[in-house]
Amino acid sequence: MASELSKAETAQVVEILNRILELELAGLVRYLHYSFMIFGHNRIPIVAWLRSQADESQAHAVKAGEHITTCGGHPSLRIGPLLETHKHNVDEILREALAHEEEGLAEYAKLLQLVAGRSVMLEEYARTQLATETAHLGDIAKMLRKPGSIT
Repeated sequence: MASELSKAETAQVVEILNRILELELAGLVRYLHYSFMIFGHNRIPIVAWLRSQADESQAHAVKAGEHITTCGGHPSLRIGPLLETHKHNVDEILREALAHEEEGLAEYAKLLQLVAGRSVMLEEYARTQLATETAHLGDIAKMLRKPGSIT
């Protein structure tokens, strides 16, 4: 629990968790928006994947919010940046998703660095989220590759 951290460190943890919360809420909105903008014969599986990402972003936001209140903090009501780029082909959407996931990965890495060896609960949370986000990055990178691109 956060009790192994000083007050100042706990405040830093809450700040990072609030950024994570905001990013995950932005991910929910982004992935839903992207799902509305998919057209063509591959629409159904792509929309299903994007909506599953939206659901996962919501679940991640819930976890971040719960950790914030466990640390005695106040969850943010803000949503991370949502810039409408008007880029709606699948490759462009995936590149935007990749950038968004990389931003989240960086915040989870900051959290892990702050709590490593000091809070088992938060360390395990950060490690789990880092593994999950890294897997997402790998999935998106694979989707951006052209068929037959394995060397």
